[in-house]
Amino acid sequence: MRNLTSLPGKSTPLEARPETFGSCVERLRHRWGWFLALGSLMALLGVAALVLLVSATIASVYTIAVFLIVAGGAEIVLGFSSRSWSRFFLWVIGGLAYIVVGAFALAQPFIAAAFFTLLLGAGMLATGIIRIYTAIHLGKNIRSSALLAGIVTAIVGLLILFAWPTNSFVILGILLGADLMIWGASWISLGLRMRAHAKALAAHS
Repeated sequence: MRNLTSLPGKSTPLEARPETFGSCVERLRHRWGWFLALGSLMALLGVAALVLLVSATIASVYTIAVFLIVAGGAEIVLGFSSRSWSRFFLWVIGGLAYIVVGAFALAQPFIAAAFFTLLLGAGMLATGIIRIYTAIHLGKNIRSSALLAGIVTAIVGLLILFAWPTNSFVILGILLGADLMIWGASWISLGLRMRAHAKALAAHS
């Protein structure tokens, strides 16, 4: 039987290579304006979230609630597709718990915001302690940066816990606004780099 890889002009799945991110950017460099527009929109939404912290916090709670409900529905579907009663009950109970928590968050967003903020502070404190412990056992070259990251994370977690629950109306909004601004700045930076690259290619052509 003749080897398929030796056929001229024929490509096999083994020869096909996935498209890299760099090649995608190269192909989309002429659409840099869309990247700038998307980044600007996300940055503006981030600024709006930081200005309207309470509204942004409620929006964050609603987003988390919707994700919980969707995840709960998916777990129930997986439970019905399982072939054992033990897995069925575990999936269904877990899915129902997600749906109940999501529905409660939609009905009582301020109480849910306080609960999510408490979980956030406790999670950041625990993560910071783990990072500090891990950094102590690292090499000298990277110990200082990892230790600093752990200390900062733990301090932020402590500040959130010490100010709880009075900070429950703003913490999630601050995180949402900061995240939108960071992503917006990233897209703007990418768009500007693509524009410069497109202009450089046009100048040499």
